[in-house]
Amino acid sequence: MSLWHNIKKTFSDANKLNRLIYINVAVFLFLSAISIITYLFNDEAFSMKVLRLFAVPASLRTLAMKPWTLITYMFTHKDILHILFNMLWLYWFGRIFLEYLDQRKLVVVYILGGISGAIVYVLSFNIFPVFTSLIPESVAIGASASVMAVVVAIAAYVPNYPVHLLLIGRVKIIWIAVGIFVLTSFMDFSVNSGGKLAHMGGALFGYLYIVNLRKGKDPGRTLNRIIDSIASLFKARKEKMKVSYSRKKTDYEYNKAKAERQEKIDRILDKISKGGYDSLTKEEKDLLFSESQKQN
Repeated sequence: MSLWHNIKKTFSDANKLNRLIYINVAVFLFLSAISIITYLFNDEAFSMKVLRLFAVPASLRTLAMKPWTLITYMFTHKDILHILFNMLWLYWFGRIFLEYLDQRKLVVVYILGGISGAIVYVLSFNIFPVFTSLIPESVAIGASASVMAVVVAIAAYVPNYPVHLLLIGRVKIIWIAVGIFVLTSFMDFSVNSGGKLAHMGGALFGYLYIVNLRKGKDPGRTLNRIIDSIASLFKARKEKMKVSYSRKKTDYEYNKAKAERQEKIDRILDKISKGGYDSLTKEEKDLLFSESQKQN
């Protein structure tokens, strides 16, 4: 079994939480490989060009030419600590999320939370004067807004869920979510302001998602339909590509198979003459029946 086959099987067998993590890791490894290659060839500028294909830009004009970055940026990380902490938070809170809500809702909160974070980031850079000079070069990457959306969503849904923290003990999940939000979104705001604004956008979506869900409204219904349509399209295309091919048997192969089959029939008939029909096995009876049907 090939390595690629094992990777595909692992991905297809995983739940959607693990798939989100796998995609993040795959993109990180891809960009890391590009970075190493460009470093060896002394062309690190190319590595930045590739990264910018995934990163969401602050410039509205650039974003109009790269709309896909509203999705790709939330799966993109450059530093090992960045992806490590994001994936740990996603895994821990994602598991709690799946105890109460289904996998489809997790994907919706992750994606729409990430998009909400990107929108807040882009709008803020184009509204507030402090960012004006930074717009042409500023980009955002990382799953932080998406993870924040998941954290806030599940904390709003089951605020009293107990979490056991090392050295602290039992703490309600709502206070952990508040602590994470304050530490990552308000502290040292002037440092990585764009990322902190994206966190706020993700947190806001996570909260509003649960508010609407409690009212019987599913904000992710449209996205789920889009995902289902894309999945069915790829499935149909895959089935269409499956072409069966059978080589026509040569006269020698045909006669050989016919002779072997006739030899089996002769042995069965001989067995009947000695022990009766009831002495036959189920396979022998089935073979004899299929042969009689051909002759009829």
